[in-house]
Order: sequence, then structure tokens, then C-alpha cells
Amino acid sequence: MKKLLLIMLIFTLVLFAEEKNVKTGFNFGGVPAIAYDTDTGFRYGLIGNIYNYGDGSTYPEYKYSLYMEWSRTTKGSGNNEIFFDSKHILPKGIRVTADLAYLTEQTLDFYGFNGYEAEYNTTLTDSADANYISRGYYKIDRKLFKFTTDFQGKLFSKNLLWTGGIGHFGTEISPIDIDKLNDGTDEADQLPDTTTLFEEYVKSNIIPGDQKDGGNTNFVKLGIIYDTRDNQANPMSGMWTELLFIVAPEFLGNDYGYSQMIFTHRQYFTLLPKKLSLAYRVSYQGKLTGEMPFYMLPYIVSSYKTVDGLGGKKSIRGTLRNRIMSDAFAYGNVELRWKFLQTVVFGQNLYLAVNPFVDMGMTVSKYDVDYSTYNANHPNNPITEEDDELHIGYGMGLKIALNENFIISVDYGMAKDERDGSSGLYIGLDFLF
Repeated sequence: MKKLLLIMLIFTLVLFAEEKNVKTGFNFGGVPAIAYDTDTGFRYGLIGNIYNYGDGSTYPEYKYSLYMEWSRTTKGSGNNEIFFDSKHILPKGIRVTADLAYLTEQTLDFYGFNGYEAEYNTTLTDSADANYISRGYYKIDRKLFKFTTDFQGKLFSKNLLWTGGIGHFGTEISPIDIDKLNDGTDEADQLPDTTTLFEEYVKSNIIPGDQKDGGNTNFVKLGIIYDTRDNQANPMSGMWTELLFIVAPEFLGNDYGYSQMIFTHRQYFTLLPKKLSLAYRVSYQGKLTGEMPFYMLPYIVSSYKTVDGLGGKKSIRGTLRNRIMSDAFAYGNVELRWKFLQTVVFGQNLYLAVNPFVDMGMTVSKYDVDYSTYNANHPNNPITEEDDELHIGYGMGLKIALNENFIISVDYGMAKDERDGSSGLYIGLDFLF
């Protein structure tokens, strides 16, 4: 009902619309972080973005942007993040992006490795089913401190760029804290004190003992970018292609040394000028050398920001978060973007858009796992080690954009295969890519 009232209010304000104007100085946009989960409790907080447009000469490009998120749940999970982006504070137009975050997640998804190789059985988390084990069976507790800084500069031309950066991920992993999650919960909703999938993997040495508690990872990022987008927040034309290499050697203080290659191509086509566009993204991310600890597998890397995946909000909408954890994976997204309303309300440039989408991804190279001990202990439910197949999600999104850059995003996705879950509703900021 609140969402409906918000939409009605926006359409009412349109009656007072003015001509589109150029923005100057500071602009702020925010959206409440509100959600509820039986196990983690009520989430509350704020997601906001500050933009500085200076004298407006670069609008809709900003001089710098500062994204901030602060949210908590009533049972102890929390997001604390600051993300800075600017092309104008360093000489020669060198762009800098910096991400500082401390994330505590009491029930982070963990479904095993290599996609469909590891079965997701919904009956194990359904308290009404005879096979029920726990709603927390496919969950772990993760505390993550991360800091990354990346730079971009021109290489021969304004569209060809070099990029380089450094990063630190400090990860603490443990089984879910059942006592804490049950605190204040009605007896009928409490989680049973039972073994989770993560604990079974540790006992079977699928997850080595020196990885089960997490660890520190320090890395260097290098690459090249070709960028001809006409706009960063929602391009109507152009392409954004990048080839990146991640190097995390042991001499930087890592328990495990490895390297990765990431190739991502995004392209944007105008179908109706200023109204309708088609956007797609294809990407491959794979290990080149060494051994990656399991806790560094569920990330999607780009020159802009590193996010959780593959599966869920930032990659395959409608599917389970982090459903695919492997040495190498590929994914793709296609969506239409239709700005069905463009106006100015109380001096703020506003547009509303919808974006039907299809997302997909799969394992390309498996994470090397020995299931022999696990299968011996689970003769009635062994892991078959079947090859992965394409994971597909599809759905529709609504975008509310103020001053081109602050974009409230609501996406609803559905999984094509029940082995990937059923559906997901995602509320946040910005288009997916």
C-alpha cells in the first residue's frame, strides 16, 4: 500500500511539472532500508547518495558522488558502507573509486559448489515437510571487512582507459548462531539445533580446516577499459568493455595465492530516442593460477565495484543468492528500458521507467572438490557431481530517477528452475549495469 501511495503522489506532483533543468551544487537522494525476515528480524536503516554537480557544466555527469548505507536488523546483522566516485578530484581526469564496508550477515546463503552439482532441496527448509531439517540449513554466518581503491586514466584516447587498484577482504566465517537467531522468537518459529550444510562440508573436508574460519585476502587489480557510453547511470548508446586481472600472491600476506581474469562486455542501443533502449551484458570470470579459498568464490568483479554473486540481486535476479560458486563462470543479462514518464517536479528532474529483463549464468570450470567422504556419510542423498546447466531468471523492474543519477530500483525476478529457488524482490539503487 505504501508503494502504491508513493506512485500516486508522484503522478499528482506531475501536474505541476516544469521544463527539464540543469542541476548545480549538491543534491541528495535517499531511500529507507526496510525489510523483514523471520530469522534475522526487522531491517531498518537508510541508503543515500550525495551528488555534487559543481556549476552544472558537466551535468548530468557529477563532479563526485558519495554513496552511503547504514542498516541493522533486530537480531544483529548490519550493513555499513561508503562508496566514493569522482573523475574531477585528481589531475588529468583520473577517476578514483573507493569502497569501504563492514558487513555482518547472520544467515548468508551457502548451497555448495558448482551450481546444480550440489542439489538445493526445498523440503529440507520447509518446516511443514517430513524431511525438514532447518530453515538455516543452507546458511552461514559471515563478517566481512572490505576496502578497495581503483583508478582509471586515459590510454591513447578518451575512450580507451587503463585501470589499476588494490583491495583487502577480511572474512570471518562460522556456522549460524542458532541461540542468537532464536532469541525473542516464538517457539513455533525457532530453529532446531542441528547440523547445517556448511558444517557437513567441514566435517567431510570439502571445506579444508584452514579455510572454515575465513581469512584475509589482499589483491592487486590491473586492466584496460573501452568506454563509449553517452551516460553512466542509464546509457542510451555506446559500449563498456573491460579486461581485468586480479593477482593475490602469498607474499601480500595471503594464505592462498591465486590470479583471475575477468572479461565483461556491455552494450546499449537506442530504439526510441530518449525513451526506449536495449541493454545487454555478457561476462566471464575465471581462475588462472593457484588456489582460491572458498570464501573468495562468491564475488563478481568489475572495474567499478565488487559485489556478491553469482545468483541473486546483482546477477541472476529471481534465483538464490550465491547459487553458483566455482573456479570459473559466465553470465549474461538482457533488458529493455522504457522511460514512460519524463518531467520536472519542484525543480527536480524526474523520470519513471520499466525494465523487463532476462538473466542467466552457469559454471564454466568447476571448483575442485572431493565428495568421497561426504557421500560415504550420506548414502541416501549423495552428491552426483553432474555438470552444471544454465540458471535463468526473468522478471520486471520499476525505476524512479531523480536528476538522472539517483535511481530508486525495484526489481522482481522469478527463477525458471525450482533448483534455483522461486522468486526475489529487490529494492535498492541504480540499474543493474
